[in-house]
Amino acid sequence: MAKKNEAEIPENTNGSALNNFFQGTKEELEKVVWPSRKQLVSESAAVLLMVTLSASLIYLVDGLFGWAAKQVF
Repeated sequence: MAKKNEAEIPENTNGSALNNFFQGTKEELEKVVWPSRKQLVSESAAVLLMVTLSASLIYLVDGLFGWAAKQVF
């Protein structure tokens, strides 16, 4: 016989399913390790820098292929 998953919520017939949902959500949010402000700013800056560099690289490669296509056709 298969074991029941611990994450399964038993069915309630008394209408407290919504209450159980919010209680479970609160318990899960208490387990979250939130970043410090310094870490948040640092990692956000790193993400923005990488997105900018990636977009710039794609723009340059697109321009190169566009130029090459004009030369061929």
